Amino acid sequence: VQLQASGGGLVQAGGSLRLSCAVSGSTFSNYHMGWFRQAPGKDREYVARIRWPGDSTFYASSVKGRFTISIDNAKNTVHLQMNTLKPEDTAVYYCAARADWPSLRPGDYPYWGQGTLVTVSS
Repeated sequence: VQLQASGGGLVQAGGSLRLSCAVSGSTFSNYHMGWFRQAPGKDREYVARIRWPGDSTFYASSVKGRFTISIDNAKNTVHLQMNTLKPEDTAVYYCAARADWPSLRPGDYPYWGQGTLVTVSS
């Protein structure tokens, strides 16, 4: 399974970005996809997850109501729409995949993309 994340950048507080994660290398009918982030000096933390083909979403409390995770099945791509961004959202964002059952723990995900940097200025 290969994952390629993209879409990061610099945005002002209150702005929006959409991250994308192109997924290849398997069939994903029993996969769970997650977005995680890691700020400088901090542990990697869970942001959101979704079950393929696009149901059963779950969000961290810090982003609920502002971020939306979705799957474009035609393009095998997972999106993270981020609205009303805050400076504390600044981090490297990673997409990840695991089979069979969902998890909020980064260590439970065997497949990872390379990360994309999101910087939110105040």
